[in-house]
Amino acid sequence: MHRLLEGGRLAAYGGAYFFAAGAFMSYWPVWLRDRGISDAEIGTLFMTRQLVSVVSVLGIGMLAHRIGGLRGMLLALAAAAIVVMGVYQISYTFLALLMVGVLWGCVWSPTMALYDGVLVNEAKARGFVYGNLRVWGSIAFIAGTLICGVAVDRFGPPSVLYVSWAGIACLLPFALLLPRGEPRRHDPAQAPFGIRDLFRSKPFLLFMIGAGFCQSSHAVLYSFGTLTWRDAGLDDVTISMLWGESVAVEIGLMMASGWLMRRIGITGLIGLGLACGLVRWTGMAFTTALPALVVLQALHAGTFAACHLGAMAFIQRALPSSGTALGQSIYYALGTGATQAVIYQFAGLLYARYGQHAFLGMTVISALGLAAILLLARLWKGELLVGNRA
Repeated sequence: MHRLLEGGRLAAYGGAYFFAAGAFMSYWPVWLRDRGISDAEIGTLFMTRQLVSVVSVLGIGMLAHRIGGLRGMLLALAAAAIVVMGVYQISYTFLALLMVGVLWGCVWSPTMALYDGVLVNEAKARGFVYGNLRVWGSIAFIAGTLICGVAVDRFGPPSVLYVSWAGIACLLPFALLLPRGEPRRHDPAQAPFGIRDLFRSKPFLLFMIGAGFCQSSHAVLYSFGTLTWRDAGLDDVTISMLWGESVAVEIGLMMASGWLMRRIGITGLIGLGLACGLVRWTGMAFTTALPALVVLQALHAGTFAACHLGAMAFIQRALPSSGTALGQSIYYALGTGATQAVIYQFAGLLYARYGQHAFLGMTVISALGLAAILLLARLWKGELLVGNRA
């Protein structure tokens, strides 16, 4: 019973985060279009937010690497997210939404990077499997997606904001349940390292390209998936169930993460995600038939979950525990954040010109990432890249 409560205490914050993410990730473009924003402008808004998040994730991650004590940072970011989401409510023009998006990029992306750093370290220290804790975030994502879909169907696009805000409001109390964390102290016995040491490591750069491209290949889906399916005649409840299904299958993979890791390894997990991307995005470029979409959405277990689990395992294995916050922040800021910023804009332009066939651009991105992971598998055999284990 004590262990169950301990796991719940660690997982609750992620549940609140992903409930909100499930709502606005699947329906945010619908909310934006309802406010008169064009498809190309939607791509620009996503790109701008991602570019800002690159700077904020790196800056806050380096601060966390230097001083430690992550819970206070997560509390401050949660409070700021509540305020910024409220400002979205009174923003109606493209310029206003662009400015609020800049603020949002400063507070939302660092939240996940820091929380995943806490979860990776705490799972290792307390004997939990990371995937078994992270799975509760996926369950909450499904709940947020389904509730938002029903709300949009009954009350219209403005309800996207309210469902999202409900999850964000829970971040504050759940942050208090997280371990306080110790201030960072200099240990003469531990080899120091910084961001430049990671950038000098060829395996780390290949990891960033492979895992980053896999996650960034979701750009067209996240920006225009719901809009494409709406235009094809699918209703909002069905669309929310498609989003929910993708995460339900993801949960199954996360529950089996320990077994899968032992059999195909870290690079195998990331490679599996990229291989699923080749199939998923090619299929979505040519069909909106519901039976096909059910199958293609199931591949989210690979394109997101397998890649994410592999990425977290790589950071845990290749970096010392004292460097997890820095490694997570660099991965989220540059590996996924900067890459997504460019690809979101690319996705907006592709979608404005080619519509559904823009998914083929994501097939190309997946192929490039797969090439990087194959090189990584040849170069890296599980050794520590920087620092030491102390």
